[in-house]
Amino acid sequence: MGTFAVILMIAAMITVLAILFTGLISYARGGSFNARHGNMLMRYRVLAQGIALILFVIAMAIEGAT
Repeated sequence: MGTFAVILMIAAMITVLAILFTGLISYARGGSFNARHGNMLMRYRVLAQGIALILFVIAMAIEGAT
């Protein structure tokens, strides 16, 4: 697997974690920020997880083909 693919997957995982923790902290604290952005953050998390999953599938398919 190429270095670029590994870096891309790590970046995707870090992005998912950052969005997840931002949403969790926002939810725990409550307030107006959570009321405005809580649902949007969780939607972005699901989107980022989907992208990360697609990257993993592509990387595993390429690795299996070689």
